[in-house]
Order: sequence, then structure tokens, then C-alpha cells
Amino acid sequence: MTKNETFALKLRSGVLAHAMAAHNPLAAKLAERAGFDAIWGSGFELAASYAVPDASILPMSTHLEMTRAIAATVSIPLIADIDTGFGNAINVSYAIPQFEAAGASAVVMEDKAFPKDTSLREGGRQELVRIEEFQGKVAAACAARGDRDFLVIARVEALIAGLGHEEAQRRARAYEEARADAILIHSKSKTPDEVLEFVRGWHGRVPLVLVPTAYPRLTEADIAALGKVGLVIYGNHSIRAAAGAMQAAFAQIRREGGIAGVDKTLPTVGDIIELQGDARMRALESKFLR
Repeated sequence: MTKNETFALKLRSGVLAHAMAAHNPLAAKLAERAGFDAIWGSGFELAASYAVPDASILPMSTHLEMTRAIAATVSIPLIADIDTGFGNAINVSYAIPQFEAAGASAVVMEDKAFPKDTSLREGGRQELVRIEEFQGKVAAACAARGDRDFLVIARVEALIAGLGHEEAQRRARAYEEARADAILIHSKSKTPDEVLEFVRGWHGRVPLVLVPTAYPRLTEADIAALGKVGLVIYGNHSIRAAAGAMQAAFAQIRREGGIAGVDKTLPTVGDIIELQGDARMRALESKFLR
């Protein structure tokens, strides 16, 4: 099966799938080796890797470059985070074929106004577009795809914006009517209570997607037991793990005035060379260099 078919079947199977965020091919390769079902091409992580806010600052070309590079590196499906779709429904119509051609198996698009503000920032500017406008963007995305197994996931930000459970349900139902393949319900509450309320109240046909960044005590077993969630995304743990490890290593080197101490805790240079795919290059050298 193609990556698209694999992901579409998994999402609709009734068995919970899990995706790990990545901001480059190396992170994606490590996530694949760890056993994740899919890669989340995180806009937050990509922005952080460029040391800019997650606020629609990076151009679509940068997102596409990451998508192509990750999709070419891993064998598992890639879900592309396209934020608000880089504009209105017309922009979405042009963007979707490019992400499909770049190797994504799905996109997630959120119903915030452009330029967006990152969802989990305290006091962030969380402005949503009209329901009808976002329905048009979802419909445009579905019409623009070439493969029916390329999935369009609509991200509902009503809870992030403080608009409450009823508005979140209203938006989710409207986006399902526009032919979204799944609904991602997002929350910045420190407990899973409002997300669980949403899940209990959801009677749509399409599966739900959760991103438990703000409420980490909700486990995969808890989520699977809900029976309505097809995918859990770990949305920013790759960049946080990388940043934390680098901070610790750099501080130790400065503190000790050398690398002897920290070197014992790091992957070897050989480990990194292996991750770079050196064995394949050596095989190519042996076969083709004359």
C-alpha cells in the first residue's frame, strides 16, 4: 500500500494511531525507529528551529522544503501542519497539491485567522475565522487533492479561544459537513476535562484527533478507551527534547572548560554517521565509482 492508503486505513480502523512531531529528517528518522505510526510535520517545531515565533512568519516554501525532506527520509506517513492554509480558500486550493506532491499523506488546517498566534502561548491572540469561511477552506482542500486517501483534517480552536464546548461542537459538525476526514480538537487546559467533554459529546462519523501537550497525564490507554479518537499527536516533544539536551551539553562544556565529561553522555560520531545513511552511500560508492 502507499503511505496515503496506510495512513487513511489506520485512522479509520478504530485502533488508536500515534504520531511524533519532527522539524527535520533526522528527528523524523529517530521517531520512526522509536515505533511511531506517523510523523507530525510540526509548524511550531519548524518555527522554533528557525528561532522565530509560531505566528505565520515562515513562508510556505519553507514548510514544503521540510515536508519533502522528511517524506523522502522515512517510510511511515507524514502529516503536514499547514497552520491556517497560508491564506483564504484560494490559497488553500493551490497549497494542497503542492503538499501532496511533496509527500505528505495528510494535512491539518486550523480555523484561526491569518496571521495566527501559537495556540498554547499564555495571553495569545486567538482569533477564529467565520464558520462558513473555514468550511470553504476545508471544501477547497478536499477538492484540490488528487488522491482520495490524502486526508484533510480540520483543527477546531474554539476551546483555545475560550469560546466553550457548544461552539467547539458547532464548528466541528460544520467542518465534517464540508467533508473533513477527521476533526482535531485542541485545548490548552492543564487537565483533559474539557477535551473529554467534547469527545463524549461528539456524535459525528469521522474520527477525532487529540494533541495532549497541555494535559500530559492523559495516556494512550485512556484515549483509546474513549472509542472515538483515531490519532494522538505528540506535538512538540522533538524540539523540546533537542533544545533541552543541547542546553545541558553546552552548559556542561562551559562549566568544565572542555568536552571530556559531556562526551561520555552523547551519541558517538559513529552513531551520527550511521543515522546519516553512510552505509547506503558506501554501497553506492562500491557499485558505481569507477
